[in-house]
Amino acid sequence: MSYQARQKWFSNGLFWRTFFLLTFLITASMVAWVASFRMVERGPRAEQLAAQIVSVVTITRAALTHSAPEMRRELLFDLASNEGIRIYPLEKSDKIAPPDDSPALPELEYYVKQAMGEDTQFSSSVNDVDGFWISFKIDEDAYWLMLDRGRLDRTSSLQWLGWASIALVLSLIGAVFISTLINQPLARLTAAARAIAKGKQPDPLPESGPTEIREANGSFNQMVDDLNRIESDRAVILAGISHDLRTPLARMQLEVEMAQLSDDARDGMHADLAQMDAIIGQFLDYAKPFDSSSFTPVDLSGLLEDAANHSKRQNEVRVTTAIMPGLEIMGNTVELERTIGNLIENARRYGKTPDTDIADIDILCKLEGHNVKVEIADHGVGAPESELERLLRPFTRLDTARGQANGSGLGLAIVNRIVIRHNGKLHLRNREGGGLVVQMIFPQPSRKQAGS
Repeated sequence: MSYQARQKWFSNGLFWRTFFLLTFLITASMVAWVASFRMVERGPRAEQLAAQIVSVVTITRAALTHSAPEMRRELLFDLASNEGIRIYPLEKSDKIAPPDDSPALPELEYYVKQAMGEDTQFSSSVNDVDGFWISFKIDEDAYWLMLDRGRLDRTSSLQWLGWASIALVLSLIGAVFISTLINQPLARLTAAARAIAKGKQPDPLPESGPTEIREANGSFNQMVDDLNRIESDRAVILAGISHDLRTPLARMQLEVEMAQLSDDARDGMHADLAQMDAIIGQFLDYAKPFDSSSFTPVDLSGLLEDAANHSKRQNEVRVTTAIMPGLEIMGNTVELERTIGNLIENARRYGKTPDTDIADIDILCKLEGHNVKVEIADHGVGAPESELERLLRPFTRLDTARGQANGSGLGLAIVNRIVIRHNGKLHLRNREGGGLVVQMIFPQPSRKQAGS
């Protein structure tokens, strides 16, 4: 897949649109939920933290007040080592930093001051020592009590980020699953439509699931059946008409031979009958069923060389070749020979070099990436750019542009049909300097296919 194709698929793919939409909705919902949760829990959490701080201060104050003076040093050491609580005398010279700005801080201060007094101080650092500092008094003496921040805020921002990341990843996995589930029926429908466009028979779509999917798949399956029936009926009609016409043609040829006619008249009637027989043959070729399951490796380079050598023996044709040897594709040899023959015959009839009776034909075959490119070009007058696409339709001829009125208009349509059935692409363009270029692109067979 090319960069442009990948970029178009990523930008316009329904799967990615659904995925990104779900991702946006999930992310917005998570952000709104976290914000709402933090706002709703702010008051109760501040009240809970305030009660915890007041309880620690009250218990510490009581322990220090009622302990023997000789045991206070050991008590302070135990509080610091076991509970993370440190007690320091409050001095006027202390270097105090304001508490960290937090949405819950005003409510926390309010609840603590209600329990401990309005003169209670808070700080995030005292004398360059970080922590949660709160002042209290024992009689007339003031002290600082320092708590570890983790004791008060057990859920850090990093933890919140980790939990949010895990939730987001799980949500994205769910979004991928939902997007796949939603777009899978459409992907099947697209693949089946693409198969029909390539002339293949798609498998019936499952008529299950939601009502809309069942109805869409049922309608598509019905359409495929109708197209197959129409194609079959058309093939039967064309084959029947063509077969029935050949019987009177054979009688007419016999009558021409037996009639007393001049040589010029007999030759003219033979030519007309031969042209009618060729047109009938094209009808049969166009209506002929095709089975791609019987494809085998075909030496395309060899087929082109044989066709070029055969054309060189004709007086009104000059062939120039640039054919890379040994290029193979998976296909049907007879159909590919018919394709090459039709294109060369088309160039011989309609691509004569102006002011001459000679058709100069260039045949190119080379490897281009993972594809085999074939070009058959003439040096005639070409065709209007606006009509190139129409040339591939059945029963279409540009008599004014190509200077001939013979044929059924099925030649290029048959070629296009065969190329598509070989998983290839057919392009028409005008050659610089005059003439029409027919380009065919065929995929190279894989090693497994080539060895089968």
